[in-house]
Amino acid sequence: MAEETALADVRAGGAGEAGAGKPDAAVVRDALGVGVAVGLSGFAFGVTSAGSGLTLLQTCALSLLVFTGASQFALVGALAAGGNPLTAAAGAFFLGVRNTFYGLRLSQLLALPRGVRPLAAQWVIDETTAVALAQPTRRSARIGFTVTGVTLYVLWNLTTLLGALGAKALGDTDAWGLDAAGPAVFLALLAPGTDEQGTGTGFVLDRLGHILTNNHVVEPAAGGGSGGITVTFSGGQTARATIVGRDTGYDLAVVQVRGVRGLTPMPLGNSDNVQVGDPVVAIGAPFDLANTVTSGIISAKERPITAGGEKGDGSDLSYVDALQTDAPINPGNSGGPLLDSRGRVVGINSAIRSADSGSDSQTGQAGSIGLGFAIPVNQARRVAEELINTGKASHPVIGVTLDMNYTGDGARVGTKGRDGGSPVTPGGPGAKAGIRAGDVITAVDGQRVHSGEELIVKTRAHRPGDRLELTIERGGAQRKVSLVLGSSNSD
Repeated sequence: MAEETALADVRAGGAGEAGAGKPDAAVVRDALGVGVAVGLSGFAFGVTSAGSGLTLLQTCALSLLVFTGASQFALVGALAAGGNPLTAAAGAFFLGVRNTFYGLRLSQLLALPRGVRPLAAQWVIDETTAVALAQPTRRSARIGFTVTGVTLYVLWNLTTLLGALGAKALGDTDAWGLDAAGPAVFLALLAPGTDEQGTGTGFVLDRLGHILTNNHVVEPAAGGGSGGITVTFSGGQTARATIVGRDTGYDLAVVQVRGVRGLTPMPLGNSDNVQVGDPVVAIGAPFDLANTVTSGIISAKERPITAGGEKGDGSDLSYVDALQTDAPINPGNSGGPLLDSRGRVVGINSAIRSADSGSDSQTGQAGSIGLGFAIPVNQARRVAEELINTGKASHPVIGVTLDMNYTGDGARVGTKGRDGGSPVTPGGPGAKAGIRAGDVITAVDGQRVHSGEELIVKTRAHRPGDRLELTIERGGAQRKVSLVLGSSNSD
């Protein structure tokens, strides 16, 4: 209180003190100098924002609402790095609250009119505060604060707009002779110390350099550490990549590149909204022919597909509730995006059915016969998030061991588990629902299942925690049970 009173006394400035203060014109001149000098730097903020991928609207809104240079650049960095816009908006809100308290307090010390005090919160930055506190009288402080704040605020926002517009106008990298990274990428892989290699496609998920592709594309490099992955972007730029996480059961993997400029994430659509007959486009590098685009339609949805199995022990099997397309997909397309008519990713191209080999995960050299399969993007999005956050993906489970040799209609619960114990996990979802050894599961949420593979595919299409209704046959009688899916992490 003593410091506050002293400040108030200095600012009081009676008639006898008027001569000791600066002339109003001198205060205005000094304040304008500071306001103009700092306000013009908004141009740099506009250029930085546009270069970081923010839209013109986002840049201007950030400039208007969060008027603190360092805070603005921090928020731009968060958004440009692929951060959640809601998180960035929350940061902007709390920064604004902080400024409001500072502004109201300084306005009170300067004895500004009450109606003006809330507006002053926008102008509380180092420069306006320094100009105000440097004045010998309260009148001079008010003038300095107001002139600096208004000048700085107007010029900052104007030059921010000009900077963003200029960056957009000059942002064509081809005009500058630069190679920009594109959203679609071609992956070439070689595991060090082995002759095993593979090629495939992927696409950019965020500006942090995360790229989504198929697990079977990166698997050859996984055994040799992850130093054998080379990424070639659609603009011709190349970079080394490391594996962030991969999952055999979903046949998905995330790799990451660092130090690559101009990454453009591909927009993700909603695979639940896809309809049979919708036009789609597949992008990839079939037979190493990069940037190949083919078109077709969605031929079917929820097609149960299993791929892999080359190891013989089932450890490399993937189960997909796939989108089927007749867009030509060939070896090298694996991991590439399947786009809808608006250019949004609705699926990840993963498997083809060849005339001579049945379901194929594109490891061979057979060509397309118009039967291609893509992992729905809604499932891929969830798995990718888990791989990025933890390096592993969780699998929804019923908690039973199936008899995969059963040839009847449906999926039969085995007579013993993998370890020789009970086929129904004690305390698991199946046990809680009353499922027993020998039960035959014939439907999931009213949809028929004809085999153990189909049941796994239908289950994998959900998230842990989802509720399912199963139709079970036991002793010739049919009954329905409801359960909540459990979770099992991949190895």
